[in-house]
Amino acid sequence: MSAERTFEYIGTRPIRHDGLDKVTGRANYGADFTLPGMLHGHVLRSPHAHARIVSIDTSAAEATPGVKAVITGKDIPKTNAKLSLGEAAMELGPMGDNALAHDKALYEGHAVAAVAATSPEIAREAAEKIVVVYEVLKPVMTVDQALAPGATILHDDLVTKGKPLADAPKHTNVALRMELKRGDLEAGFAAADLIVERTFTTPMVHQGYIEPHACVARYGEDGQVLVWTTTQGHFIVRDASAGILGIDAAKVKVVPSEIGGGFGGKIPVYLEPLAIVLSRKAHRPVKMVMSRDDVFRASGPTSGTKVRMKIGAKKDGTLVAASASLYYEAGAYPGSPAGAGAMCVIAPYTIPNFMIEAYDIVVNRPKVAAYRAPGSPAAMFATESVIDEIAQKLGMDPIDLRLKNAAQEGDSAPYGPKYGPIGLKQVLEATKAHPHWKAPLGPNQGRGVACGFWFNAGLNSTATVSLSADGSATVVTGNPDIGGTRVAQAMMVSEELGIPVERVRPTVADTDSIGYNDLTGGSRVCYATGMAVIKAAQDARDQLCARAAKIWDVDPSCVAWERGRAIPLNGASDKEPLTVSALAAKMTATGGPIVGRGAVSAPMAGPGFATNICDIEVDKETGVSRVVRYTAIQDVGKAVHPSYVEGQMQGGAVQGIGWALNEEYIYDEAGHLENAGFLDYRMPVASDLPMIDTVLIEVANPLHPYGVRGVGEVPIVPPLAAVANAMAGATGVRFTDLPLSPPRVLKALSGA
Repeated sequence: MSAERTFEYIGTRPIRHDGLDKVTGRANYGADFTLPGMLHGHVLRSPHAHARIVSIDTSAAEATPGVKAVITGKDIPKTNAKLSLGEAAMELGPMGDNALAHDKALYEGHAVAAVAATSPEIAREAAEKIVVVYEVLKPVMTVDQALAPGATILHDDLVTKGKPLADAPKHTNVALRMELKRGDLEAGFAAADLIVERTFTTPMVHQGYIEPHACVARYGEDGQVLVWTTTQGHFIVRDASAGILGIDAAKVKVVPSEIGGGFGGKIPVYLEPLAIVLSRKAHRPVKMVMSRDDVFRASGPTSGTKVRMKIGAKKDGTLVAASASLYYEAGAYPGSPAGAGAMCVIAPYTIPNFMIEAYDIVVNRPKVAAYRAPGSPAAMFATESVIDEIAQKLGMDPIDLRLKNAAQEGDSAPYGPKYGPIGLKQVLEATKAHPHWKAPLGPNQGRGVACGFWFNAGLNSTATVSLSADGSATVVTGNPDIGGTRVAQAMMVSEELGIPVERVRPTVADTDSIGYNDLTGGSRVCYATGMAVIKAAQDARDQLCARAAKIWDVDPSCVAWERGRAIPLNGASDKEPLTVSALAAKMTATGGPIVGRGAVSAPMAGPGFATNICDIEVDKETGVSRVVRYTAIQDVGKAVHPSYVEGQMQGGAVQGIGWALNEEYIYDEAGHLENAGFLDYRMPVASDLPMIDTVLIEVANPLHPYGVRGVGEVPIVPPLAAVANAMAGATGVRFTDLPLSPPRVLKALSGA
């Protein structure tokens, strides 16, 4: 990216194109779609956390008037297929078994059968008539239970991948163990003047999206399949559903609805394969919608964790050694973000000697899904809490300690490569200079600060930009819009073509109407799909220049583009500039429609860093706390639409605050979830929080033409530790277990 480039549209704040439909209720979400002759599906779920399925009798359900199809795990073929996702791969066998159990129910809420009927009520009534005989097994609900000698084993064929310990048992609940290390750990700790070591835990929490999972599937008589669904990646839905069911992906078309939140939780398939099979069996379209109870019990939350963190420092604050052991709950099938947690845990700091190990551990809970910077918040809760304690014991300003050890351009990340231009030091300097950092505190108040990190993803994207005869444009991509990416893409087209944002129509296309796009996730869309959009717009612009050359009857080298016009250069100085509208009006006469195309396989985006300041007030008689002031500072590369960048920062902060103070999955000893609803699963709402102040730091990412780096995931990382550090300041107690709910705080204050 050229440092001298100035922008006309990038960095402004236009109204989003889809905003009016959403605020007036006209936008169509997952449950809004209907087809003629449509049936309604209902899922029967296991009441047990761990049980072998002995038999299933569906005869009574099938005999119920209005029932058109009943399916069990026998209708979902077992498979060893994998789905490529960038450099990673999704195991479709476990995903299919998660959608509908074959041999075992591995968590309360695990789907064991499904019914399609002429009404939701009949489908529900029929599902309740299905008789399932279970052999109830002892559940494994926590990391400690899963690792204990003699623990119940969830999967008889599970083998630890990666770098298992030498004495690892043959039958295990550990799906993966990985290591990252550098330097001489023993020598590093021997050189330390101060060592702080603590163990931290975080609970399993849900993304809390407002819209539940929903889809409609139609299996045609010709074998063609249509799926309408709320998803973060409709190409994943197509390929995963086809792979799970053993059908040709070329026969599956997936149309993404508007999406009412996802945060990573709407990447896996849950209902879609079931709806397809029910439709095939019933010869009619089938609609399925999860209840809120189903969402909590049966869709993917993020991992509960246990992290042992040890950091050594010199008297001057230099960090010399760190060791971390991270244990992440994967839920019923392998695939927690333990590896990402290991890569993030000390990423903001330059520490010469370290050893990090991470464990992916299966337990009898729902299979986890991504949740905003998956793996990083829990890992950095441990690191940033210990860093804060080191600063306190050394008598150093906690920001100065972080500045002294902050990673910068040229430093090697703990996971290998050297950092390019990054803005951590600039973020920390802005934090220290912010009025919030020096503001006075009131009685029973404490202030905490914490840093956060996320890699940000690249992956594959395609886009087209088409011109209309009136000079307006349409930009088509294949990424569901969660955080305002449509308006950002329209702004990129405007920047390249020089036409107003309001005259660019952004569209999210189905899987048949645009080239392959990886999912909306990893903070990749504005960055990677944005690169494809810019390429497509530049392609259209180059075609406009070629049309101008044809009109002027000059060589194309005599035409340049400037502020939305083709302008003549040497050899064509007598020609008048031509606007986009003028050129578009002559498309037919000069060669036909103009369609620009862009496709990228983008490298990993520039890493993102943030720092948060939190002020918390604690009622020491009840343990009740409230956040009274909060400021988020983040390196955003280049803010394409600052309002939506600020919204991402505020939203991530709110989710992190909820995780820190209230949110958790609560299970009884038998593995039954006791708070599967928003009434008992306590998420913060607007009245619980102050205004979240934001500061945008722009350190350009050289991998992107505009300097963009992903912004959506970093914001959730600092709040866990920022809140906990503020709580330590307010109470004098260092908390290592989240959430900091009133009973936990009151117990600590009473010395119990």
